[in-house]
Amino acid sequence: MLKKIFLYSTFLMVMGCATVPITGRRQLSLVPAAEMQQMSYASYKQVLDTAQVINNSQSTAMVKRVGGRIQRAVEQYMAQNNLSDQLAGYAWEFNLIQDKQVNAWCMPGGKVVVYTGLIPVARDETGLAVVMGHEIAHAIAKHGDERMSQGLLQQLGGATLQAALGSNPGLTNNLFLTAYGAGSQLGMLAYGRKQESEADELGLIFMAMAGYDPQQAISFWERMASGKNGQAPPEFLSTHPSDATRIADIQRHMPEALKYYKK
Repeated sequence: MLKKIFLYSTFLMVMGCATVPITGRRQLSLVPAAEMQQMSYASYKQVLDTAQVINNSQSTAMVKRVGGRIQRAVEQYMAQNNLSDQLAGYAWEFNLIQDKQVNAWCMPGGKVVVYTGLIPVARDETGLAVVMGHEIAHAIAKHGDERMSQGLLQQLGGATLQAALGSNPGLTNNLFLTAYGAGSQLGMLAYGRKQESEADELGLIFMAMAGYDPQQAISFWERMASGKNGQAPPEFLSTHPSDATRIADIQRHMPEALKYYKK
């Protein structure tokens, strides 16, 4: 029996693989995009229904403007690389929520939230583009799908995916909430270090294609680092890269990102 489960799990890992755009990394992907988007849209609506959404402000206009430019850059990149099918079902949306968290996030299907606490740290459109490009990159790279697929494989073992989704919707919903970092209302775990670094790489290219100087990402992350007042945990205790590692990686990816930047 254990052998059968092992063979079935191996089969899922082989058949349920996807490739991350730009980096080419292979990843586990067991959940259909339509299923992810359905859960995403329901959770996004729940967040907006229970939060203080800021409308008709200069910051709101900036969030929507930056989001729209990055959206068009993503769509352009995917079209140029024959990957537009990966955006099927996307219904982009950009909202600003009143919350002191210095944070933002993007769910499957292009559902984005920026918290007001991020605006002073971002300072301007370019600073905001650093974060929004990074968060949208998580969705384009299907990092939450990858985390959820790993959870399904770990917790449901030899069960078929359809049986898992049908017989235990509570578990699959909890795995979704864990996989996507949508703020305190949904209570999420952070992405892994590899995924964070990958989102930095993709995000630089997306912001550059949107017309924002990717070199400004370095000063933004330096501001983020200085705001921690030395309270960040050691890198080996964190799922995120250390500030020094993140900045070094960004500098390493900068020559490639600059190829996409036109002033």
